[in-house]
Amino acid sequence: MNTHMLIFMGYGLLVGGAASFTGLGGGFLIMPLLLHLGYSPSKAAGSSFVAILVISISAIAAHEKLAHVDYKAGLLLGLGGIIGAQFGARFLEGIDPLLFRRIFAVVLMGLAVNLLWNR
Repeated sequence: MNTHMLIFMGYGLLVGGAASFTGLGGGFLIMPLLLHLGYSPSKAAGSSFVAILVISISAIAAHEKLAHVDYKAGLLLGLGGIIGAQFGARFLEGIDPLLFRRIFAVVLMGLAVNLLWNR
């Protein structure tokens, strides 16, 4: 087993726990790792979504057992997300990698500030 495989599996374990605990999906943790490893923003985003899909299926199963799933709300959000995802992927193609990193950092900081100061 090579080093990248071990890093990905270990990090995946942490992201899976964090994603299921926070409901944030895990992409906010996966993207920085992939960018640090030299992935382009587009390749990092696409690869991150594969991981999120697998993690999400497992998290849905765990939360379903605990009766924590509102399928109607989730599906309605997902339907809107289908359209947004198409726009976002195409928009990302034209963004400079350094600009992407800065935008991503601002989004993460904005989320952190929101979580700290709002109930």
